[in-house]
Amino acid sequence: MLLDPKNDYIFKRLFATAPDLLSTLINAVRFEEKPVEVIEVLNPRIDPAELTGKFIVLDVLAKDQQGQLFNIEMQVRHFHAWSQRGMYYLANTLVKQLGSGDNYLELKPVIGIHLLCFDLFTAPEQIQQANWRFEMRDRWQPATRLGAELQLHIVELDKADRLKTASSTPGLAAWIAFFEHWSEESTMNQLSYPPVQEALRRLKDLSADNDTQQRARMRERALRDEVTELFAAEQRGEQRGLEQALAKMLQNGMNEAQARSILGL
Repeated sequence: MLLDPKNDYIFKRLFATAPDLLSTLINAVRFEEKPVEVIEVLNPRIDPAELTGKFIVLDVLAKDQQGQLFNIEMQVRHFHAWSQRGMYYLANTLVKQLGSGDNYLELKPVIGIHLLCFDLFTAPEQIQQANWRFEMRDRWQPATRLGAELQLHIVELDKADRLKTASSTPGLAAWIAFFEHWSEESTMNQLSYPPVQEALRRLKDLSADNDTQQRARMRERALRDEVTELFAAEQRGEQRGLEQALAKMLQNGMNEAQARSILGL
């Protein structure tokens, strides 16, 4: 049985030790840009404590031949402060490039690639797009870019798979199919894109290793526990909100039975 490549532990195992494979994924997402070559993965190790740590994403930080930094993440859960968290980590990676007295001209672009297992943009005008690119541009003249220092690419995997046309190149379409249909042998057999076939071969090797299986299950349990804790916290917050609303209604002279009925208590 194959392990899920959307498990961020398995995702990192697949790509952190395969710079060539990582390069093809980056270039597929950034198909409008000049292809890059990953020359180094800066955080290849996975600390055992990270497998059970809560609110941790096992990302891949890589550097290309021009010194640009890429932060690639597989994200399976939707944090409430998702955009703040994403931009904080990108900005932090930008800041860490310079020491005291260094020249700002030495800064290299920091480019985030976040592959999401959930729909982030759900407004009516957003449901037909699944591949997004954000950077510093002028509001009234979007063609005018302030600089390339911070960029964030987002691919909503499930939405992209539903839309089909959201992936504008065969390479990106193949990667989306891999992440969404990895367990379907018939679908995988139809994919002729060599990098995806290489990723599938590596996935099979990882899935056959008992230690990797155990660590992947450990990571899945940690993520489930995290989701449970978040849900419980939301429920407690909702209950406190209802209690505060009830108290305010009573202070305003409303009958308690009527107030409880309105609040559904």
